[in-house]
Amino acid sequence: MIQLSNVTKVFNKGKPAEITALNNVSVEIKTGEFVVIVGANGSGKSTLLNLVAGSVIADEGKVLIDDNDVTKLADHRRSKWIARVFQNPLSGTAPDLSILDNFRLAAIRTKSKGLSIGINAGFKNDVRTKIATLGMGLENKIEQPMGTLSGGQRQALTLLMSVMDDCKVLLLDEPTAALDPRSAGVVMQTADKLVKDFALTSILITHNLKDAYNYGTRIIQMGEGQILKDIPQSQKLQLKQNDLFDWFS
Repeated sequence: MIQLSNVTKVFNKGKPAEITALNNVSVEIKTGEFVVIVGANGSGKSTLLNLVAGSVIADEGKVLIDDNDVTKLADHRRSKWIARVFQNPLSGTAPDLSILDNFRLAAIRTKSKGLSIGINAGFKNDVRTKIATLGMGLENKIEQPMGTLSGGQRQALTLLMSVMDDCKVLLLDEPTAALDPRSAGVVMQTADKLVKDFALTSILITHNLKDAYNYGTRIIQMGEGQILKDIPQSQKLQLKQNDLFDWFS
């Protein structure tokens, strides 16, 4: 589903601050895999995610999504495959619009500009039903402006909105980093359920080793722009949580 072949990315090339963020990295992520990527700051994990998303373009190598060469495509041209949830709960939503209006925008995210989806009774009921699965009581507040919600509420709703339109890849960019523990738990449980229910191919970037242990079907550790460990599901099930901490000791 996602293939990175001999990908290299250098920032500030030829300058004193030159950094090789990714150094000849190759990795293949199969359809339906939920890959968790961990690593210290500067390890290259965020650059890898950005290369898949298209917000960063590789200097060398190829990026394929669903057998389509997207190496030189900008992020908006990859949106028909990809949905992304950012670290900042303020990203990815329109704060002045209602919850319902945000869901409507999400539903037409990759549609042609001439296509519209009306907010009729059926659409409202569909949105309420989806939101009710969060257990946050927001299904009765769909007319409330998105900007009045807490970070955890917005992040959970952003996850639900990511599957309102057809997408095959879900990118989770440290989605719980700015949240309190309870909200973070709801967000990760929601993400895990959506990945399974919609058979999404997903990448999670996280510094939370507990989440790396509890979620995902595969775990990759990165360091100095390269893949240090690539643990498939069969081996991940044998890991103990302390094993992950030992990687960083």
